Amino acid sequence: MKKEIVTVFGGTGFLGRYVVKELADRGYRIKVVTRTSEKAYYLKPCGSVGQIVAVGCDYSDIQSLKSVIKGSSFVVNLVAIAYKKKKGDFERLHTELAGNMAKACAETGVEAFTHVSAIAVDRTSSEYARTKLDGEEAIRGAFPKAAIIRPSVMFGEDDDFFNKFAELSRYLPFLPLIGGGNTKFQPVYVGDVAKAVVISLLDHKIHGDIFELGGPEILTFKEIYERIFKHTGRSRPLIKISFCMAKLQAFFMGMLPKPLLTIDQVNSLKSDNVANGTYKGFEAFNIASTALDLVLPRYLERYKKGGRFGESVSA
Repeated sequence: MKKEIVTVFGGTGFLGRYVVKELADRGYRIKVVTRTSEKAYYLKPCGSVGQIVAVGCDYSDIQSLKSVIKGSSFVVNLVAIAYKKKKGDFERLHTELAGNMAKACAETGVEAFTHVSAIAVDRTSSEYARTKLDGEEAIRGAFPKAAIIRPSVMFGEDDDFFNKFAELSRYLPFLPLIGGGNTKFQPVYVGDVAKAVVISLLDHKIHGDIFELGGPEILTFKEIYERIFKHTGRSRPLIKISFCMAKLQAFFMGMLPKPLLTIDQVNSLKSDNVANGTYKGFEAFNIASTALDLVLPRYLERYKKGGRFGESVSA
């Protein structure tokens, strides 16, 4: 086991599990930081005994941040929320926390800091994107050599994108094409992003750069639905819905404990979620991105009629 300690914020999330596993496989000692340390206990089997430690932290207190970061060679920030429960949540977690984390890294002598943002945040008119971009700027101001990674929508067994729409196709008589379904995505495999995160910590040539990571295919929202139907054998009519009508629906859906859609997410769909070539991509990490069809069938088969061993027929 290596002596270096890697502190991972947001390690209990979808991407975080893969990052922790990748670090553990490379022999690093890992501190997984959350506001409630018990949430990270399930990650311990990803490594050897004592290799992965769960640590609680008060995100609003910079001294608490310094305390958990102290002694770390590397720090990764994966903290993000898809929707806000109360006013100011995006600013607190995406901007203020990111900036304070960078300050704490600088003041405690951290060797490398990697922050995971989101693709096209400088080209998207949503509050989510704006606060993410403000967070990037705060980080670069406090820790200039930080690596910033912007992935497109990530796919993998426990994702909240393909799984959500595959699940909805089981119950809804039709699925919506917001804004006509023309928004473009570049789905990227979560395991590839995790590898890039780890490499960004270790490769000094990468420090200080911004990277936009997308998969080998660019698909419209309509084409994503069609890909889901292909692998689940369960098709549904697709109904075009204007952005204005989608916002009206999102107003009411946003009141749910876990919203299916928010007004801010509708705003984000007005811009394509793809790399535009301004920033480096997977080539900087010497990673060949994984094709969607190599992974998607593995976990969407559970949505087939009759389950994993059911027939691939339309329902």
